[in-house]
Amino acid sequence: MKRYTQYSILIILFILSFAASQTVWGKPIAKTPIPGIPFKVIGYLRTNDITSDRVARFDLNKITHLNIAFINPDSNGNFSMINGLTALVIRAHAKHVKVLASIGGGLAPEYYSSLIADDISRRKLVDGLMALCEQYQLDGVDVDLEGHFIDINYEPFVTELKAALKPKLKLLTTAVATVYGTQYTDKALAQFDFINIMSYDKTGPWKPEQPGQHAPYEMAVEDLDYWGSTRGISKERMNLGLPFYAYGFGSGVPSDMSYSDIIKSYPGSEKNDEMTVAAGGTIYYNGSPTIKAKTNLALQKAGGVMIWQLLQDDTGSKSLLNMINKEIKAVKK
Repeated sequence: MKRYTQYSILIILFILSFAASQTVWGKPIAKTPIPGIPFKVIGYLRTNDITSDRVARFDLNKITHLNIAFINPDSNGNFSMINGLTALVIRAHAKHVKVLASIGGGLAPEYYSSLIADDISRRKLVDGLMALCEQYQLDGVDVDLEGHFIDINYEPFVTELKAALKPKLKLLTTAVATVYGTQYTDKALAQFDFINIMSYDKTGPWKPEQPGQHAPYEMAVEDLDYWGSTRGISKERMNLGLPFYAYGFGSGVPSDMSYSDIIKSYPGSEKNDEMTVAAGGTIYYNGSPTIKAKTNLALQKAGGVMIWQLLQDDTGSKSLLNMINKEIKAVKK
C-alpha cells in the first residue's frame, strides 16, 4: 500500500509538472527555437549568379547558410573551375555565413548513378568533393539527389562522404521531398547534419491537368510531421523549404514566375497566394502572409527555413527574406 501511494504521488507530480511546462496561468506557451541553437536561414544561389551585382541583391546578414546550386562534376567525376566562388566565400564568411556546394539538383546528370555505383568511382567523387571544399574553403556539401538516384548505392555514398567531411569539421546536408521519403534508409538520414525539406512542387507545369497551389500551408505541416514523427528527425535537424516562385496554369500566364516578377506585374499580389489574369489563367505562389505563417510554423516545429531561391525575392518592404528575418527577430525578443 505504501509503494502504491508513493507511485501515485510521483505520477501526479509528473502530470502537474508537464502541465505547468505547457502553460502559464492557464495560457499555452508558444514553442520557440531550442536555446543555444541558432535558427537557420538557408538560401540557394545558382552557380551562374555568382557575380557581385547579383549577390548584392540580397542581404547576407539575414541568412546563415548559402548553398551554391549546382556544382556537379563531369561524367568522370572531375570538377571544373568556378569563377567568382572564392570571392563569394570570402564575402560570406565575413558575414559569418557558411557556404556549401550543392550537388545534384532536380535535373541532376544521369551519370550520378554510375559515379556512386562502386567503390572506385564513389571514392573518386568523394575525393573530388573534398578537394573542392579545400580549394574554395567551403563549409560542406549539400546532397540534392532525388528520385531514382536514391538507390542501394545512396547510403554507401553519403556514409563515405560523411566520414571524409567530419574530421575536417565540414557539414553534410541534404534536400529531401516527402514524396520519395521511404527510399531513404535510417542510416543514410543519420549521416546528415540537417535536412532541407522541399515542401513545394506538389504540382506544376509537368501536371497541367492538376492546376492549383504547389506549396500550400497544409503541405508544410504534413511534411514536418512525416520527417519529425515518422522518420524520427529531431527538430533542430529539420529546415522547412519555402518557395520564392510561382507556377502558372491556363491562358495568359507563364508556366513559372519569380515572386519578384509577380508583385511587379500585379500590384498588391504580395498579400495573396494566387492571381487570376484577364485571359483566365491563374498563377499560384506563396505570398507574404503564407511565408510568414510558415516561418512561424518552422520556429515552432523545425530548426530553420530553406529558400529556393534567393534571387527570386523582391527588395525593400515587400521582400520575403526581410519578412522572414523580422519574424525570427520577434521571437528572439
